[in-house]
Amino acid sequence: MNKSKVEKIFGKFAKCRILVVGDLMLDRYLWGSVSRISPEAPVPVVEINKEEHLLGGAANVAKNIAALGGKVKLAGVIGKDIFGKNLKSLLIKNGFSVDGIFADGKRPTTVKTRIIAHNQQIVRADREKTAAISNQLNHKIMNEINRLLPKTAAVIISDYGKGVVNYDLLKGIIAACNEEGVFVAVDPKETHFFNYRYVSTITPNHHEASFVAGKKITDEESLAEVGWRLLEQLEARSILITRGEKGMALFENDPKAKSGRRLTKIPAMARKVFDVTGAGDTVIAAMTLAAAAGASLQEAAFIANVAAGEVVAEVGTAQVSGERLLELVLERLGEAAF
Repeated sequence: MNKSKVEKIFGKFAKCRILVVGDLMLDRYLWGSVSRISPEAPVPVVEINKEEHLLGGAANVAKNIAALGGKVKLAGVIGKDIFGKNLKSLLIKNGFSVDGIFADGKRPTTVKTRIIAHNQQIVRADREKTAAISNQLNHKIMNEINRLLPKTAAVIISDYGKGVVNYDLLKGIIAACNEEGVFVAVDPKETHFFNYRYVSTITPNHHEASFVAGKKITDEESLAEVGWRLLEQLEARSILITRGEKGMALFENDPKAKSGRRLTKIPAMARKVFDVTGAGDTVIAAMTLAAAAGASLQEAAFIANVAAGEVVAEVGTAQVSGERLLELVLERLGEAAF
């Protein structure tokens, strides 16, 4: 990868439309300070001085793509509640269409409430329902996908295990994407892992990969064993295992390689790590957008790794702009051994 290729990839971001399907969430942050312990229980009393609502889950994936300069469409479910209204308003405020967002009165909007004092998370409270959405909602989402797919460069399935991504919907999405030749990427949940067959790429972290493979990744040998085993079982084009401070490992089925497959290890790019919240969203957003813009999977993974290294230096879910990421990738280009 050279400077010219990188600039060509980034130059195509604005022409790429990515469809994000999955679990939409509202990230609610309550900021405050602690000066005393509660007399009711041995817990700190947090005096709240600021409340902030941010896009979370699949909505944060979409926000990452938009920040990089790509075009985004969303498909997902919210509840008929105040948090659903807040989430919908926030999506509109951020410039997203809500045509593919469907409300369900039988389930709450997924909300993660984090209480933070002195830049330290004290507790997180979740409001959710994880049962699969109804067949009726599956049909609505699938109809929206089929409507958008002809003008879509890639599809991201963002699975947080909150009910939107289920077997029937997955089967329909993956089949439709493969039939149309559309790149399809999955940010997985362990419980659904072996339903993500025939995808273009899947991005588990090393804990998720270890769990589903039934073998803990402890060294380079076990990493290779887990990666190749999962790639074979999923019959996927590639699997990108994120490894925290150890970087990433990309396993590919590649007919151009001598053995028909290829392993690329990419070192971590983070200069400092402050908060890993939402880093997986950044990885799949950057990798998918880069692949849609003409990058090889190796190049797309390298770009995603640089992007993740930037956002973990921020508190909460953060995004990196296309301009900033281009600058960072060009700075680190010498570290791309391909």
